[in-house]
Amino acid sequence: MLHTNCEFLSAEIMDVLRLFGAEEENFSHVFLRYGDDFINTIKCGEDSRTYSERWHAEGQIEYKRCAKRSAKLAFYKYLSQKTALTFPWGALTGIRPSKMAYAELAEGRDFAPLFSRFLVSEENTRIIRRIIDAQSGIYAANKGAGEDIFVSLPFCPTKCEYCSFITAPMSAVEKYTEQYTQAVISEIESLKPLITRINSVYVGGGTPFCLENSQLTRIYAAINALGTAKEFTVEAGRPDTFTEEKLQACKDFGVTRICVNPQTFSDRTLALIGRRHTTAQTYAAYEMAAKYGFDINVDLIAGLADERAEDFEKSLSAAISLDPANITVHSLCLKSGSRLKESTSRLNVSDIDNMIACSRAQLTAAGYVPYYLYRQKYQAGANENTGWCKSGRECTYNIDTMEEICSNIAVGAGAISKRVYGGGMRIERLASPKDIPTYLAKVQEIISQRNALFR
Repeated sequence: MLHTNCEFLSAEIMDVLRLFGAEEENFSHVFLRYGDDFINTIKCGEDSRTYSERWHAEGQIEYKRCAKRSAKLAFYKYLSQKTALTFPWGALTGIRPSKMAYAELAEGRDFAPLFSRFLVSEENTRIIRRIIDAQSGIYAANKGAGEDIFVSLPFCPTKCEYCSFITAPMSAVEKYTEQYTQAVISEIESLKPLITRINSVYVGGGTPFCLENSQLTRIYAAINALGTAKEFTVEAGRPDTFTEEKLQACKDFGVTRICVNPQTFSDRTLALIGRRHTTAQTYAAYEMAAKYGFDINVDLIAGLADERAEDFEKSLSAAISLDPANITVHSLCLKSGSRLKESTSRLNVSDIDNMIACSRAQLTAAGYVPYYLYRQKYQAGANENTGWCKSGRECTYNIDTMEEICSNIAVGAGAISKRVYGGGMRIERLASPKDIPTYLAKVQEIISQRNALFR
């Protein structure tokens, strides 16, 4: 339980308490400001400590930002001293650490001193610098210009233990797929007046290849009618859904990028997490897709089931041996609504730091560069998800959406449209219902709301 004299600091403080697993403890917090001195006094039981930080803040917005930073840093120092625990991102708990770096650069300052102040590891500061370098061309071209289009096809063969995305396996929602296809096409067709320039298209899941090829091709045709996108991604998904027919359709409709998502190359782990495909099917799907000349992304998750560092390293080596354009390394995350969350309240993956270190070393050695990074709450070891690519093979959609530099127009259940103003200075959002029947009942209302947002 947290008691503070400054309520607007509560959310920031709770993020740090969750980081240390201390959200159930009783804390008393008093915040005071004297000029540039931001003072936080923290008391837990008989232990009381005061932390003073100097932050220069002009105006109410800057004052609140500095107050939040000072409180977050004070609680991180307090709990780190109390538990002897440290984390690779220090007191940074936000989703996009790169955005903080870009904000510093925009003010003419290097971001390294601020990251150091937040006790971010030197290695993580370096990886953010590498990411900013890799993003430079796309970032400059798309900041404040054009739109990305996202199409949500939220269907999967089964539900993985760590996933909160779908509520039922494909067998339970298959009856909706034709109506859903029609609804998504209606949404896509409504976008024409809203588009100034298509930066990229991303058809995501779930597992889009769960749909019938005839349904997919109608969706692709509707997308193509909007105009030409230099980058067109289909997150095909699980290897057991791949067919030559669906891959040929992707090629025919101008798809440039495909995702093959095994998550691990261990058959034992695949069975434990509820994915009904095998490593052999992953290799077969990759070989099938490679013939069409797509840029291919392979997804891996560090920390699955009871895997150790050596297990993850085998999967990483297998992914690298395929030589895809992109490899994305996720840290296992505890998500509300997942079977994993029902069985545990906190992830304790002892080897997660070694897995992430291994991925950085091996991918760099294999010629990959990190080009985007984001974090989620309740990730194992407070780590991150990182996209790696061969030089020049960055995914535009991932950069645009992770850095929030241009508008994203999203259709389908659970999709979130974002209108970005001033290259990210202000963002307005519109979220569609996640529940498929509810979404289907509200499609026309969603279209009207989106028209109002983007016009």
